[in-house]
Amino acid sequence: MTNVALVSTKNRGEGVRQAIDLLGLKSFRGKSVVLKPNFNTADPAPGSTHNDTLRSLILALQQMGAKQIILAERSGPGNSTQAVMAKKGIFKLAQELVFNIVNLEEVGPEGWSKIEPRESHWSQGFHFPRIYLEAESIVQTCCLKTHAYGGHFTLSLKNSVGLLPLRGYPYMGELHSSRHQRQMIAEINTAYSPDLVVLDGVEAFVDGGPDRGTKVEAKVMLAGTDRVAIDAVGVAILRLLGTTPEVSRGSIFAQEQIARAAELGLGVSSAKQIQLVTGDAKSEAFAVQVRDILAHD
Repeated sequence: MTNVALVSTKNRGEGVRQAIDLLGLKSFRGKSVVLKPNFNTADPAPGSTHNDTLRSLILALQQMGAKQIILAERSGPGNSTQAVMAKKGIFKLAQELVFNIVNLEEVGPEGWSKIEPRESHWSQGFHFPRIYLEAESIVQTCCLKTHAYGGHFTLSLKNSVGLLPLRGYPYMGELHSSRHQRQMIAEINTAYSPDLVVLDGVEAFVDGGPDRGTKVEAKVMLAGTDRVAIDAVGVAILRLLGTTPEVSRGSIFAQEQIARAAELGLGVSSAKQIQLVTGDAKSEAFAVQVRDILAHD
């Protein structure tokens, strides 16, 4: 059984803090934390991580005793990571809140290690950033949205695609041309294990994505330590909102990203193992609807 905190809110700052508090996590005291946001593009949330979410998460980690926070990320193909971060004001935010930035697009060969998962659908395995492989602690924050280019949805598991290099071997070409794309997304996640995942669903794309789509106010913030559980709850919320046929079809745990991740032991293997935790009546009313979808999975 794993807990997923659910907060119904329009206020991202309060939502992040409340969701983390509901989890009752041990502190990050004395740890260096590597933080993975969603900066695929500089498009407004849910196209990318909202700065209010990022600010609140970093402040929460600092209050929990993190000695250092390193934001390590690269943007999607065709986008300059430097330009995306500049447009979003991340460098100014780093100066204000005192955290470090590693632009993975600028990391040389020495900063990557080859990962070759067993029985992988990746033809040659994949390279992964050493800063994540060697991290004392990892935190990830993702968005709530569909994916128009074969992923079907892009939540916490899909957010890990941004940790593969764009230089050298054409990993993105292999991924997007494969009929096993969604299993391959799950397999990337074998390389690391986050200590905390925060999903910002204050706004969501119920179709399109990852940068643009039909935007709706979902007014929800999730937090958990299990990527499979987070994604299962995220898919349930997309179904509640009304989403694409691909995301709506069949069992949530038969969705290929989730099924493969569960098969690989990356998290829970059924909806029955997910406990939604709330702290107020409004959040509980939302959770009742999500539980109903999960209960019929």
